[in-house]
Order: sequence, then structure tokens, then C-alpha cells
Amino acid sequence: MDLTTQRKMIAILKIIHESHTPLGARLIADRMNSQGYVLGERAVRYHLRILDERHLTKRIGYDGRVITNLGIAEIDNALVGDRVGFIITKIERLMLDTSFDLKTRQGNVIINISVIEKDDLEKSMEIIKTVINGYPFSPYIKILEENSVISDIEIMKGKIGIATMCSITIDGILLKNGITSDPIYGGIMEVKDNKPVCFEDVIVYSGTTIDPMRIFIKKKMTRVLDTVNTGSGKLLANLREIPGSALSRAKEVLDSVAEARIGGIARIGAPGESVLNSVIGAGKAGIVVYAGTNVMAAVSEMGIKVATYPISAVIDFRELKEIS
Repeated sequence: MDLTTQRKMIAILKIIHESHTPLGARLIADRMNSQGYVLGERAVRYHLRILDERHLTKRIGYDGRVITNLGIAEIDNALVGDRVGFIITKIERLMLDTSFDLKTRQGNVIINISVIEKDDLEKSMEIIKTVINGYPFSPYIKILEENSVISDIEIMKGKIGIATMCSITIDGILLKNGITSDPIYGGIMEVKDNKPVCFEDVIVYSGTTIDPMRIFIKKKMTRVLDTVNTGSGKLLANLREIPGSALSRAKEVLDSVAEARIGGIARIGAPGESVLNSVIGAGKAGIVVYAGTNVMAAVSEMGIKVATYPISAVIDFRELKEIS
């Protein structure tokens, strides 16, 4: 199959996947055309037959097609080269959409979304409270009820979503205050005696198709509860660079960020100096921030099944509630 046809197939799969309801050929053709694909209803039917034969889609009577699990996997695996750098592009877009004002405590912030079983909510909340009381992670969350959809994430029946503050919100706040912030990578940071020591493993945002935090949580590489309980363990953190000339102003902004409990700052480096064994570009200063996903990583460490989607969406800060 040539690359052009493959792109059309993936585009059709994405349209069906994002609809959350069965779609017919005519509606698919309309949405394809709005995306710049010149494809008629007859051509769409031809492609749908191929997708059906490959068990990537399934026909539901006269209602149209739905995507299968194989189809979802195909979206995740297809055109990897096209998706390299997708995460950093998404980060940059959400940073621009961040409008949180440190003085008024109003505006949009970025959230992570985690999905758990509804029956696990009470236990999960107790773990989250313990972690937030023990470390400078943001205490602001939102409960997402079952049968709801936010961004492209669907909270199915019997499930509950938990939105937590994403640390990339801090980059958006820096940008709003005139300071260019360039997120470089996310990683696992070793902590000893409540002091960050170094990054053990990192993944560069510009070279991955999957958020690094999601990978580290899935591989069970964190030790958040150990860090909270003993002062030593492994936390999720991310590094960004800012212009060295803006460091003084950035420290003022970050002090206000900490006061507003938007997130915790692990380390601020001097211009041109390495930070937690990470090399920093000439004329730049490095800032390491604790990832907001640490709280749900702790829930996962307790054996609760968690699906976490970092850097998910932008919402009004007023929708979040502080956990006491």
C-alpha cells in the first residue's frame, strides 16, 4: 500500500475513533474533505471495505462503522515518523493556551487525566492526600464522572477520571510573564534525604511519540511513596531551559507559583551550569520541576490499576478543587 493510501486509511480510522458513535460513509467523507482530503463517498466505502477485511473497523447495521481494538492499535503504531515530536508540539500549543494569572488566581491551566475503576476512588483519594501532604505536588484536582468525555479521553461506565495539575502549566505561566521556557525532557529523578540528586533516566520530548511520564509510570519505575515516607526514592520530574538573562525574573515568578501551589520546583540552576547532572545550553539556565503525575504514580504503586494521560487538556482553574 502506498503512503498516500495509508495516510487516508489512518485518517478514516481517526475520524471513526474520535466520533465515539458509529459513522457512515457520507459523514466520514465530509470530515475527510474538511481535513483537506479530496475523497468522495464511494471512495470512502472502498476504503471501509478494506478496513473491515483487516478487522480494523466493524459495521454496526445501518448505523455505520466503529473502530475495533485492532484499529486503535493501528492508529498508535502507524506513521511513527510523522508523530515523532508530537508531544513537544502539543506542549507548545497548551503552553500558549495557558492563561493563569498569579495575582488573581484565575485563568486556564493544563491538566493530566488518569482513569481508575469507580470502586477504587476512595482508596485512591486517601493515597493522593497522603502524597500531597508529604511533598510539594499541587493539591488541585477534579473528579470526572463516568460516561463523560474530556479532550479525546472517554470515561467509560464503571470508571472515574481524576484530573491533576500538569507541571507544564508552569511553563505556560513563565511564557505569560514574558519568559521563554523550553521543556527539554521528562525523567526519573533520584531523591535522597528529601534532596534531588540526579536524573537516572530521561526521554527527550522532541524525539518521542508518547509522553515520557506515561512510559515511566507504566514501567513502574517510580518510588513516590518511598520518597514521601522515608525521604529517599524516585520521582517523576521534567527539565526546561530559560534564557539565563531572565533567571532573576523567573525566580520571582516561580516563588509565586509555589505560593499558589501550582507545582513544586526541585532545582534552579545558574546560567550555563548543569542541573542534576543535566547539561544546559550556553546562555541558558535549567529549571527542574516535580511532575504533577507523581500523585497518580503513587496510586499505581499501591496496586490500583491506573491509566494516565499526561498533558491532556486546558481547563479553567476554577473547575479544580483543593484537597485539604
